[in-house]
Amino acid sequence: MEETKDSDLTQITKNVPVVQLGETVGYAVDLLSKKANKFDTIDYIYVVDKNNALRGVISIKTVIYADPEIKIEDLMDKDLITVLPHTSQRKVVYLALSNGLKAIPVVDEQKHFLGIFPYDDILHIFNQEYKKEIFSAGGISAKVGDEYTTIKSTAGVMIKSRLPWLILGVFGGTLAASVVSGFEEVLSKVLALAAFIPVLVYMSDAVGTQSEALIIRSIALEPKLPIRPYLIREFKIASALAIICGAIITLVAFIGWGNYVLGLIIGFSMFLSIIIAVLISTVLPLGFKKLHSDPAIATGPFATMISDIATLAIYFSVAILFLGYFRVI
Repeated sequence: MEETKDSDLTQITKNVPVVQLGETVGYAVDLLSKKANKFDTIDYIYVVDKNNALRGVISIKTVIYADPEIKIEDLMDKDLITVLPHTSQRKVVYLALSNGLKAIPVVDEQKHFLGIFPYDDILHIFNQEYKKEIFSAGGISAKVGDEYTTIKSTAGVMIKSRLPWLILGVFGGTLAASVVSGFEEVLSKVLALAAFIPVLVYMSDAVGTQSEALIIRSIALEPKLPIRPYLIREFKIASALAIICGAIITLVAFIGWGNYVLGLIIGFSMFLSIIIAVLISTVLPLGFKKLHSDPAIATGPFATMISDIATLAIYFSVAILFLGYFRVI
């Protein structure tokens, strides 16, 4: 995904209701009644101390229905979710949507209140990021020349954005076909092997897509993502998924085709291909990030092509090994 420009002070809304600790609810209500039309947004009232450090926040609805004599700090929410001026916009959006907030307060390193990131900006950024994700996942470049691909883009722009990935897919598919062609002799002796090619390719693509989505989201939300613990965790997950899926397909092949060697070949191949697919889909985005490139480039057609070729190579290599060992060929 193309890195979104970080939020900065020009994007922070500063003209919002602010009261100091010690003020009453009545004071806050009076402030709203006199200046409501002058504020840019009035979803929340922000409570600061004498040093302008943010200490709490309270919703307008709570203030309106509260006793005017109550101190504002007795009602404010002290469990604050804040961001710094340089926090990525994607993280701001994630925090707002995951916590059901209409705005996110912006503070500096000393917790001084600087303003808010309002809801309309949050929705705008979310819409932009969602479109980028859709285009990237479909192998469509987010930008072609000086033009960004949008729903209103011309046919020429869309052709330019999609064609490179499709050409890459043609070469990848040709390479995959050559892998299959290289094992025609094996297929001719054990025709049932061909029936399981779609299953193996689908499973590697499916788990790969899941891993791609998770790692790209993690990179977006955690710029300092601990790589080693993440990779170890993903390997454990991949191993568990591979064992379960491999065991199931082994049983299905044995029951359906009555051939335990076929079952072992397919089961072991699925085990290896799932692990490899997860590693490819996890390592590629990390590699692109290391090269300061868009991690989303590794999604969709690119990672799928590599995973498909690897799956086919694993499948037929395992088949030759097992069939030779059990003297089937």
